[in-house]
Amino acid sequence: MSESLLAVSGLSAFYGQFQVLHGIDFELKEGAITTLLGANGAGKTSTLRALSQMIRTQGSIRFQGRPLQGCSTEAVARMGIAHVPDGRGTFGGLTVEENLRLGAYLRSDRAAIAEDTQRMYEYFPRLKERRRQQAGTLSGGEQQMLAISRALMLRPKLLLMDEPSFGLAPLVVREIFELVREINRREKVSVLLVEQNAALTLEFATHAYLMETGRIVLSGSAEDIKRNDNVRRAYLGY
Repeated sequence: MSESLLAVSGLSAFYGQFQVLHGIDFELKEGAITTLLGANGAGKTSTLRALSQMIRTQGSIRFQGRPLQGCSTEAVARMGIAHVPDGRGTFGGLTVEENLRLGAYLRSDRAAIAEDTQRMYEYFPRLKERRRQQAGTLSGGEQQMLAISRALMLRPKLLLMDEPSFGLAPLVVREIFELVREINRREKVSVLLVEQNAALTLEFATHAYLMETGRIVLSGSAEDIKRNDNVRRAYLGY
């Protein structure tokens, strides 16, 4: 787990002329679960969008040694980065199974796609029960499971997840986090996780970065970040 999968240096990002990231540096280790922590507006979601080249960026982003800046979002996905956005982004008028097939739209290996669909159903049995049901009629937790499964159908090397706990009951959130950890272990998919629930996230992550106003102000192992007095007071509530 010592290899650097993603290396970011001097990354700035913009919405139009408005700058939201200010020269941030970080790296992701292969096979790790890494988290970005911070208050609303800190720049966490913008960081994920910058990695997916959904917004204008300056600086260096290298994935497995290859530059991402200037690539299209589709090209980033082809390189092996899947993005589960905030709000889940499922196609509500399509069935669960149709959503999964859309997740594999960049692939042409039909037999393997069918195998992967069955593997997603093994991870998320409720989706198999509802495979012919419209995604828009699923519960919030089921929609989040579908969003994760659809992203995994790309067979990514890196999974970007934005606020997977939003609007979900605590028991459902823990179930999803446990499944993400299992997928990380079994599929060898690295994870970059943006999450407001700092206490839960630090329980599952191996490394953490703390963001404030578009800058990274603290980094370290998840255990070290949990023990930081400022983090405990501001984000963990004790």
